[in-house]
Amino acid sequence: MSGRFYVVGDIHGCARELDTLLGGLPVDPSDTVAFIGDYIDRGPESRRVVDMMLAWRDRDDVATVFLRGNHEDMCLGYVGRRGQWGEAWRANGGNATLQSYGIPTNVQGTAAADRMPESHLEFLESLVPWSVADDRFLLVHAGIRPGRALQDQDEEDLLWIREEFIASPHALPYTVIFGHTPQRHVFVDLPYKVGIDTGCVYGGRLTALELSEGVVHQVTYGDRTVRQSPLSAGPQRSRLARP
Repeated sequence: MSGRFYVVGDIHGCARELDTLLGGLPVDPSDTVAFIGDYIDRGPESRRVVDMMLAWRDRDDVATVFLRGNHEDMCLGYVGRRGQWGEAWRANGGNATLQSYGIPTNVQGTAAADRMPESHLEFLESLVPWSVADDRFLLVHAGIRPGRALQDQDEEDLLWIREEFIASPHALPYTVIFGHTPQRHVFVDLPYKVGIDTGCVYGGRLTALELSEGVVHQVTYGDRTVRQSPLSAGPQRSRLARP
């Protein structure tokens, strides 16, 4: 990384908080901003969030990385594109996304896809399952299966895994930065993992973690203020690095 690297946690249609958070990040032209997935569902403004992501993707003054979350995968399955568990999407917040596009919640398959901007569908299909930053950090939506090499990971685990990953150490040479499982605070288990889904859509916070210095930037749901804090409190702050 030539500059700083920011990773933004699960957004879930919280466009106002996302706008505040991104506007408050001290991003320079050499920096990178990555998004951990789950841009849509549950919250009220999924369509606006995707519009914001497209605007960031088109910027030429900052690098961007966009990961796929399980909610984008379900959405693609529902509208007849390449995705899994589309039949479960509406029960997992998909109705809010359909409503943000003005689509009746009983419309599905290609009929639903026809009512969504093609640029939005292309964005969802372009999302990647994982990315490596600075050879030290693995960015992934949900986590990895402990005991498996990176090339042997199953994409369903990358999008859906919870307890088997969170409760166990792993042998990969990375600190895994993940979302998916909401926590009241940033989940820190160094050098193995850091969880940055802090449940904004449930009244919690939207989080961005700057990797090189371990600075947490957060906006509380309904607020317009970005607050910064070190990754972990105490007299000796843990560094984001593996031995």
